[in-house]
This record gives sequence, C-alpha cells and structure tokens, in this order.
Amino acid sequence: MEKGTLVISLDFELIWGVFDHVELQDRVSYFNNTLKAIPEMLSIFEKNSIHVTWATVGMLFNENWEQWFSNFPHELPTYENKALNPYEYGKKHHKSRLDHFFFAPQILKKIQSIPGQEIGTHTYSHYYCLEKGQNIDQFEADIQKAVELANNKGVELKSLVFPRNQFNHEYLEVCFKNKIETVRTNPTAWYWDTNKPNTLTTKIVRSSDAYFPLGKKSYPSTEIEIGDVVCQKASRFLRPQHRVELLNKARLFRIKNEIRNAAKQGEVYHLWWHPHNFGMDSEGAIQALKSIIEEFSFCRENYGMQSLTMQDLASPYLKK
Repeated sequence: MEKGTLVISLDFELIWGVFDHVELQDRVSYFNNTLKAIPEMLSIFEKNSIHVTWATVGMLFNENWEQWFSNFPHELPTYENKALNPYEYGKKHHKSRLDHFFFAPQILKKIQSIPGQEIGTHTYSHYYCLEKGQNIDQFEADIQKAVELANNKGVELKSLVFPRNQFNHEYLEVCFKNKIETVRTNPTAWYWDTNKPNTLTTKIVRSSDAYFPLGKKSYPSTEIEIGDVVCQKASRFLRPQHRVELLNKARLFRIKNEIRNAAKQGEVYHLWWHPHNFGMDSEGAIQALKSIIEEFSFCRENYGMQSLTMQDLASPYLKK
C-alpha cells in the first residue's frame, strides 16, 4: 500500500486577494496580525519538517510602489466587473502608507530560507480565470510577469493555485508553456464547482462541510490527473477561527480524523488556507495548526505518512 500523504498549500495574497470586498482601513489590525502569524507558521513547519507550497500572488515580490508601477504586464485583464481590477486599486491606494500589506519581499526571502518550503504562484495579479471579459492572452501575460519576478528572486515557479479556485482547464496550456508543472484543482463535491453560480445554498453547504460529515475528503493517488500539467485535488479548506468555540473543536476534530484516515488508507489529503485567515484570533489559529501538525506527526510515526509540497506530489507523474 502507498504511504499516506499530507499536502499543504497556502494562498499567500494579503490585500490583493480581498481588496474587492473589504475596506483596507478596516483591516489594519487583521493584516498586522497576519504578518505576525506567518513567522510562527514557518517556525512550526520548520520544527516539524512540514513541506508547504506557498502559492504567492506575484505582486508581493515587488519591493515598493515604484517597482509595482514598472511591472505591469503587457496585457491587463479586462474584467466586466471593474471592481476586480487590481491595477486600478493599486493606483488609488499607493499613498496609503500601508505598503507592508501590498508587498512582502522579506517574507518571501524568509520562506526561501526554510527547508521544505516551495514558493508557487497564485498568478501575478490574483487573476480570475473564469470572470467575464478576460481572456487567455491576458492570463498568459499575467503568468509571464509572475515568472519573471520570481526568477529575478531566484525562484522557479512549478506549482499554481487558481485564485478563488476558478480552475480553467483551457488555461493549462499557458501553464505548461511557462514551465508550471502542477495545479491545484477543486474537490469533486458539487458545492465546490466554480463553473456553477455561487448560490446561498452552495455557500451554506460549503461552510457546513467544515463541521459536519458531508463526504470523504482524502483520495487515492490514482485520482491525480496526469497530463502536460498534473492536476491535484484539494481536500479541505482550513476555515478561519469561529467565535463559537464548539464549532472550532468540531472543525479540528474533522480535520484530524481525515488526516488519520488518509494515513491508514495510504491516500492524499490536501489541506489549504490563506495566511491572512490567521489574522482573526491568531493565537487560537496557531494552536489549531499545532494540533493538526501533532496529528500528522503521530501518523508519520505510526503509519509512515509523508509531508509533500505540490511539486513533490506531482514529480513522479510528470511526463519526461
């Protein structure tokens, strides 16, 4: 039987991932908490030899606004929903004096220095691949810019996570052309299908799934989709801390059980979250992460479970 595998991928985006539905000034303490929590996460990963993919919005590689303005791709996304345009948002907020919420070169340098940490891409501009108005040429310009900035920092991008889980199978050819080897796709449950309307029912069921048993989450390696770009499914989103402690306990109980079941059955369990999810109740979030890693460590010792990045998982399936 194959070894069970824990894959962790983090959608590292800071304000670029949420600017269209939050007010920056209302989130100052939230993002300050996030920036304090990230080194704690890294310390936990390093101490426990946990491999993690940090799928990073490419704009975070910029050092400052001057560099940001000089790094516009040659084609920009033409979303019908203008509120999604990060370039217009940046132009309006570049004098906010909150540069540390827009750029993170020192954090990325720290991630690079820790064994087992992979820097992947979350596209350059948190690009939405299923939004009306944009097209594949604009997506390619975005990816090329992400690759360029990463290469300038000594990073080769091999793994990609589509922002807001807007997986677009047609765009895999762009990934392949730009040497991206693997992408994270969505769980197979109907309420994770981003090609369908995001209804109230979908949102309720997706949230409930974190606390109540609504289906199996780990999967055998035979369900990894092998092609020019390897597609690996997500299993579980680590939801942010809830104000109701009983729900936090239920969420944690579900995740730990799923990890142990994956270990026993020799399956893949792919856990993901955004680092900024730790901006609310950071202390509780860090304790929850420690508990999850303790469960994994037990499974590694007793069932031979392994910790892999997205690139690690994809590597045996790449076409030579």
